[in-house]
Amino acid sequence: MGNAAKKKPTLRHQRGTTPVDTTLGQRIRARRMEMKMSQAELGDKLGVSFQQVQKYEKGVNRVGASRLQQIAHLLDTDMSHFIDDIGSGKSRQPSKITAFLATKDGLDVVEAMMRLPSEHIRGIVALARTLVRR
Repeated sequence: MGNAAKKKPTLRHQRGTTPVDTTLGQRIRARRMEMKMSQAELGDKLGVSFQQVQKYEKGVNRVGASRLQQIAHLLDTDMSHFIDDIGSGKSRQPSKITAFLATKDGLDVVEAMMRLPSEHIRGIVALARTLVRR
């Protein structure tokens, strides 16, 4: 009877975030910045605080499917822009490129490079490679 009176331990499932959430957040941030929209603006349109948008972008809070659909609509794209190749094994960890593009400097570099005439791009790339070797 002693065994029957023992309680079974309860199994808890942790609902923490994963590297996929971080990658998704970085993609949301990069697109938001590309659209020249602030976190506060996106939050207002979603009906959440800018802090909540910040948590989505940092991968601290998960983004549900319906919320992602709203975000995609507000950022003038579709959901596949954010989730293509996530979970395929290719994009488990956020890439350095994704992380860089999700910064203001990253976006500024890309925008500046897009405005350069193509003949100048090789020189810029050569300069960057030289600086990396130092």
